[in-house]
Amino acid sequence: MPQTAMPFLVLTRAGFDDIARRVDLGKTSLFLNPGLLTEDEIARLRESGAALHVMATAVDPGNAREVQQALLLTRGETGSAWVEHAAPRAQVSTAKMQPASAPVTSTTPLSRRLARTAGQLASGALRRLRAPERGRALMAVPYLGFGNGRRIWLKGRLLDEIGFREQTVADSGWANLVALYQRLESDEVADARVVASLGGTSAETRTDDGGYFSFDLELGSELAPGRHRVELCFPDNIQADGQPLRAHAEAIVPAATARFGIISDIDDTVLWTNVTNKLNMALMLARTNHHTRKPFKGVAGFYRALRDGAGGSEDNPMFYVSSSPWHLYGPLVDFLALQEIPLGPLLLRELSVRQVLKLNQHGNHKLEQIERILGFYPDLRFVLIGDSGEQDPEIYAEVVRRHPRAVRMIYIRNVNPDPARIDALDRLIEEVSATGIQLVLCPDSVFAAAHAAAEGLIAVDRLPSVRMDKRDDDSAAPAMTGL
Repeated sequence: MPQTAMPFLVLTRAGFDDIARRVDLGKTSLFLNPGLLTEDEIARLRESGAALHVMATAVDPGNAREVQQALLLTRGETGSAWVEHAAPRAQVSTAKMQPASAPVTSTTPLSRRLARTAGQLASGALRRLRAPERGRALMAVPYLGFGNGRRIWLKGRLLDEIGFREQTVADSGWANLVALYQRLESDEVADARVVASLGGTSAETRTDDGGYFSFDLELGSELAPGRHRVELCFPDNIQADGQPLRAHAEAIVPAATARFGIISDIDDTVLWTNVTNKLNMALMLARTNHHTRKPFKGVAGFYRALRDGAGGSEDNPMFYVSSSPWHLYGPLVDFLALQEIPLGPLLLRELSVRQVLKLNQHGNHKLEQIERILGFYPDLRFVLIGDSGEQDPEIYAEVVRRHPRAVRMIYIRNVNPDPARIDALDRLIEEVSATGIQLVLCPDSVFAAAHAAAEGLIAVDRLPSVRMDKRDDDSAAPAMTGL
């Protein structure tokens, strides 16, 4: 019998009737397909104490991909859930509840199987370096971290040194493709010791199989707002000069004047990547670089206005959460700087070459990283920004369910005109609005900025600059629209 603390994903009426016979529904957390129960039944369940959520989009119990995506948003703090295990479509049987780890029958298209096989071969061909010999040139790649007065989180990677040539606006598509390949093919250094030091506090860890390391430093003294330098040492990796490899990372502590934080998606929200079409996204990355890619119209002006806030000098912190791989961290930071979009910590994904085109468990990654950010700033409310192309609205609605006091506003760039998607978004808007939080669908940045000004998030006198920024983008890239 499952533990009642674990959530249930219920997809059919037969599955609901089965679980109703087995457990006390008043002590459960239920995620239900829309239309599964009547409004009276839902009301009675909630009165009995059940934590009941009706999903915005119906999940086909015979579609393994849809079931997997739904599970990403239903798993509890233990990372587990009970899911209804449907019979194959050709059979008729009573649905039963199975652990989420149980295998789900799937008919994978041939193209996807071929891509998976090719990815596995490519991944297997990459060399993972262990105990590199003395004098080998290594490269530490620290990422911008963040924290509060007493705690800092940061991440980085240790690689065999590769000469990443600086890309320029004149680079050809072939040069961009080679640069992308070099980043994805980079040779990581696993099982290397890393020591981080800040303000008298030190901690040690080891790189994982991907060469990644991370620290969650509990500090002995209060940190002031601003940027802080974290010293990194790799004591076992002796360089040609006889000294251990050293580097430094930076971590940001938000200003005391900050009234709220901003958490933004990148893919198809700030930067056009066509992330819903993995092949087109890969081709775009291969053909362009940070000099030739353009942001969506008006994004830079809108984000600067949010950073400055209604008071003009609030210095509200920016965070970017994306399903892009960490391999693209450098180009993304360069892109933000070049387009004058406020810089903030980027929380990207650890991806192997095999996963670059799959980008599976997209929602789970974003939800985990948003939870990480919220955990550092319990007294700060956040504006969440994304697009309707994939799961951003569902992920942000789940953030509201878990942390209703942590969310100030949600802006979603509307990119999917499909009526079924619009209906699903309408249900999410209704659900979120019941908590007193607004989920706003926006055609572009000017619309979002006007709404933000009316809500006191940005200064009204910043609206002309957002409009001007959008007009400048129009003249530079007339085919692009969006938030």
